[in-house]
Amino acid sequence: MQTDTLPSLHDDMASIVGPSHVSDDLALRRLHSEDVFAVSDHVASLVVTPQNTADLAAVVATAHRHGLPLSPRGAGMSYTSGYIPATETSLSIDLTAMNRILSINADDMTVTVEAGCTWAALNAALAEKGLRTPFWGPMSGIYSTIGGGVSQLNAMFGAGHHGTSSESVIAMTVVLGDGQLLRTGARGADGDSPFYRHFGPDLAGLFCGDCGTLGIKAEITLRLMRMPAHEDYASFSFKTGAGLLRAMAEMARAGIACEMCGFDPGLTRVRMRRMSLMSDMKTLGAVIGKQKSLGKGLMAAAKLALGGRDFIEADEYPLHVIAEGRCAEAVAHDMATARRIAREHEGVEIENSIAKVIRAMPFPPPNSMLGPDGESWAPVHALTSLSAAPKVFDEIESLFARMAPEFDRFGVATGYLFSSMSTNGVIIEPVFFWPQGYRPVHQSMVEPAHLARLPKLDPNPAANDVVTRARKGVTEIAARHGCGHFQIGRSYPYRQSRDAASLALLDQIKALVDPKGQLNPGGLGFPQ
Repeated sequence: MQTDTLPSLHDDMASIVGPSHVSDDLALRRLHSEDVFAVSDHVASLVVTPQNTADLAAVVATAHRHGLPLSPRGAGMSYTSGYIPATETSLSIDLTAMNRILSINADDMTVTVEAGCTWAALNAALAEKGLRTPFWGPMSGIYSTIGGGVSQLNAMFGAGHHGTSSESVIAMTVVLGDGQLLRTGARGADGDSPFYRHFGPDLAGLFCGDCGTLGIKAEITLRLMRMPAHEDYASFSFKTGAGLLRAMAEMARAGIACEMCGFDPGLTRVRMRRMSLMSDMKTLGAVIGKQKSLGKGLMAAAKLALGGRDFIEADEYPLHVIAEGRCAEAVAHDMATARRIAREHEGVEIENSIAKVIRAMPFPPPNSMLGPDGESWAPVHALTSLSAAPKVFDEIESLFARMAPEFDRFGVATGYLFSSMSTNGVIIEPVFFWPQGYRPVHQSMVEPAHLARLPKLDPNPAANDVVTRARKGVTEIAARHGCGHFQIGRSYPYRQSRDAASLALLDQIKALVDPKGQLNPGGLGFPQ
């Protein structure tokens, strides 16, 4: 695209979505050209914000005629260059205005949303009806969109029982690279009431985890379930990471936890510094509201407030376990099993304050995108088999030990988050903090009052390079163990891990659904 054609393109897009929904503002274009970790070498030429499925299809069809790359963007919380522009001619497609809940069908137990609907908004609407999706969001759900979650895949709430975000999907309406609409699943007599996914080959699965390279999600239908009537929480402390991971694996095999969330000593220290869990009135209020009665709520809040921050030993690995079910007896049995498994792996039960807070405030403001002293933050992860998790962890620890002199020199701190995926996977997620100042993407999401309390650090390319190499090292360890990944973006080696037949099939599908290679070039390792 030549510079002198930009006004014409702007007018074409404005005729579809309205003038106020097309922007060439440089600050906005730069925001859409970075993610939590990476800043693109290119700045998007325009930001276009479709208002509905028809808008989106028309925008994509127009870009197809012009031969322009498209970068579909949800909340912008990628840390794997998942949506950043590949060229100076890229259009950023901002899907956050497509945020409506289109239908809640309690009779058929389905809900259909536009792709820009957030997990928090969906949960609030469903809670009024006593309903929930089986997987119901990541911790970033206050901003994270359902379209982004299905494109990148999510883990956390409900994942221990129900798997990742894609496993709650029934059907999708997807815009292909030339603007065509593709609808998946069995869709009822009117063709627009999806209720069952696996009607023949699983076409919906093609677009789950595709990072927007095969199509842009417009509408998504998810399964519903009735809200579990009972839940309970327990927390345990382990002397070693390997012990924690073995206990998590056995709890996953037993299928007892709807969520498990573990930390290493480093991340625990950061969390305790960053979050005033025991004194924040909003937190105490949320815990009170979560309980079945005011009396129980006040007791829980008092226990939380009196617990202080010293219930986790400084050098131990805490694990927080949440169980839910239709009856109190079943939940109690699951929690008794969790306690037995923890004891068998030398775990000691500790105050369950953090587990309660996780459930009472599932979607907190994403202030954790920055360290307690304003540092940059970025994770990397590996989805491992249950048996491989301790070995993967040990190898990552060995890598970090070798890099310790560089970490110390450049002020890089590390930590870990551990979680479970259904009955057959563990997620090991190292995180990094390093002394580099926040950027527009952080300013767009971190609470202003919180941001104002943090120092603004200078750019630090040397430290950033150390973190980049450490993340790459973790990814190489994951590859050696055949691990999987979410949020593949441009950071994880997807195509390199596929056999020849799979690659040929992927390339044929890509050529059919995106004949000019315009959809998120470079994602999943497709040509950029």
